Amino acid sequence: MRLARPFTLGAAAIFLVAGVPVLLDQPVFRWTHLNTDKLIYFKDVEHPASARTQDALAGADPQRENAMTGTEIASLPAGDIIAARTPVGYHLVDRRAIDVDGETAELTRYERVDGRNAGIGGEHFSAVITTDGRLKGFTRMSADLLDGDLPSRDESQAIALRFLAEAAPDLLPTLRISWIEPHDEPLRVTRDGRSETMTLTGMKVKMRNTADGRWFWVIVGSDREVMVFERDIVWVSFPGHRQTERWLHDNWLVDRGYAPAA
Repeated sequence: MRLARPFTLGAAAIFLVAGVPVLLDQPVFRWTHLNTDKLIYFKDVEHPASARTQDALAGADPQRENAMTGTEIASLPAGDIIAARTPVGYHLVDRRAIDVDGETAELTRYERVDGRNAGIGGEHFSAVITTDGRLKGFTRMSADLLDGDLPSRDESQAIALRFLAEAAPDLLPTLRISWIEPHDEPLRVTRDGRSETMTLTGMKVKMRNTADGRWFWVIVGSDREVMVFERDIVWVSFPGHRQTERWLHDNWLVDRGYAPAA
């Protein structure tokens, strides 16, 4: 196992995740847990490489470089990913056909078998998968994540990229990290017979697909597991708002009349 030390390209850096070169805007933290191959130059880097970097990249294999495309990188089946990440003690409570940016998909919702914090706004695991089998996202809202320290930015980045290598490797070749910061989500919990809204916080790794301009992100919970994943998010710059439907967000479902208020 070698250190995946990044090569700097101006304000950016390139390193390999699961054999795929990834371009980052921000400083790259130390990576000691990834198996790496020879570094491969990423053709459409916007920052000119320094002479030293060009020398370091001169030994890259051109044939392999030209063959490295997102469509050739296979991910695990979406159903398998969801089955593996559905929390123990949860059961299916809702399944419905939906549209996501004009594409047909299915929204599934799982809640706790014991009924703890059931219903809209409460604990649930929900997922969106398109009819052609692409995982659009999932969310894991659990009261178990309310306590505990959040992972650091570099740990969150490592967890997020490792997850993408498994669930959405097509995003890796054109990935650009925008920022990594704490992110809050509301969670309704019942304590001593009274319902209250708590704040569930995770570390959000926000990224952009430079090939199509769409956004995606991974939010890592206090248990060091992925709490939220969403991809292919269309953002309208003016006026600034999200165009893509928010099927994984309970408050949006209520506002649009898809679910009753809690």
